Amino acid sequence: MLSPNPVISNTTPLISLVGVGLLDLLHSLYAEIWIPPQVLNEYNAGRQRHVYAPDLAALPWILVRPAQTHPAVPPTLDPGEAAALSLAISFHARFVLLDEERARKVAVRLGLPVTGSLGVLLQAKQPGLVPLVAPIIEALIAQGRRIGPQLRARILAQAGE
Repeated sequence: MLSPNPVISNTTPLISLVGVGLLDLLHSLYAEIWIPPQVLNEYNAGRQRHVYAPDLAALPWILVRPAQTHPAVPPTLDPGEAAALSLAISFHARFVLLDEERARKVAVRLGLPVTGSLGVLLQAKQPGLVPLVAPIIEALIAQGRRIGPQLRARILAQAGE
């Protein structure tokens, strides 16, 4: 089923959520996620390091959709980011999942709604899909995700923790 306004994801939010065992939150919250082939390739390149990383191509709710590079997307972004932004522009995405600050700034400049892994956690807490955000943030940090103290404090305040 093709959504009229899909949720598009870059690679890092997928990897981050897989790392804490919460990839299915995306399905629970948004029904389907679109990714460009470049994101699938980046994910698969890192998948060998993660024993429990699922095969995204086998998940029926993750749809791989190509998009032509949009001229407004800077060529200096990495291939997955550029393709995710181009796909988001082309299909008027509900929002695009991005964790990297530089790509987020480009998305905002292009008028795209943006959220990231932490935003997903906040959305998942509202209906009780996750009971607490703090331990998940700690797990993300333990995996090497850079979440500064100010951002951590802001997210926890928004989560009511």
